[in-house]
Amino acid sequence: MTNTSSLSDTLVTVFGGSGFIGNYVAQSLLQRGARLRIASRHPEHSHSLKPLANLGQLQFASCDITDEGSVAAALHGATHVVNLVGAFEGDLEKLMGEAPGTMARIAKANGARAFVHMSAIGPDADSTAAYARAKALGEQRVHEAFPEATILRPSIVFGKDDNFLNMFGQLIQFMPVLPVFGPDAKLQLVHVDDVAEAIAVALEQPEAHGGHIYELGGPEQLTMMEINRRIAAAQGRKRRFLAMSDTLSGLFASLPGTPMSKDQWTLLQPGSTVSGEHRTFADLGIEPKPLGLFLDKWMVRYRKQGRFGLDNVRSDNQAT
Repeated sequence: MTNTSSLSDTLVTVFGGSGFIGNYVAQSLLQRGARLRIASRHPEHSHSLKPLANLGQLQFASCDITDEGSVAAALHGATHVVNLVGAFEGDLEKLMGEAPGTMARIAKANGARAFVHMSAIGPDADSTAAYARAKALGEQRVHEAFPEATILRPSIVFGKDDNFLNMFGQLIQFMPVLPVFGPDAKLQLVHVDDVAEAIAVALEQPEAHGGHIYELGGPEQLTMMEINRRIAAAQGRKRRFLAMSDTLSGLFASLPGTPMSKDQWTLLQPGSTVSGEHRTFADLGIEPKPLGLFLDKWMVRYRKQGRFGLDNVRSDNQAT
């Protein structure tokens, strides 16, 4: 792959590359022979990537994406750019709305050949959720500054070290009775490796994928109740799940210190599935992987007696 990819020896700047998704994106790009610059507030969080890179292939840059000079420094010499910055706290309009536009404008002025912007399913300029409004603004700013940019809208991204499955895994491990908020909300969970591959393909072929929006969802739609039940089955645990009404869910999300914010509850209600109005994985030549391919293996850490209790666990993680 390293010898055949058009990304070989190119310089790719990845904003927000020290996060969960960034780790997988970096691995995909390094395998293709790209020279990588990880630009983030805490680039040291991605130092674990060092053993995967050849000498001179990986660089770390401290970057404040709200500062134009800092962004320009991170983009110096880059021919390909990826923006992965996402947040639920802070000034979301600046971080996910205006900053992507600054990145795209400078990248365009510098002659960058490709720009991939990570958005999310459901951006909405009129939403009551600041997150959805910021994502919509970010897409707009990127499109205005770099019309050939590729915009990716994934559903909730899952992986072995994510904050989604592991949060529910821990709750199910210790609580015999659990409330389920938005029990009927449908999610099209997407594997992090597939998202990383989509980014790499878009960078490799900007002439084919630039200027388009891609909605990225996994091969199945699961409700929040189904996801909880699958996790419990993968742990070999019998749990009682209580479907919470919208009223109680909204009240819970409005309380301080809870694991779900008001914005997250607003985004959860309509679900997160591919709309059919935009391009998808199929247009990138990627077949997304289902949750069931990984769940049993990942839930071993949460099982009673861990691997020593495997004989008591049903291998079919779809059991309820």
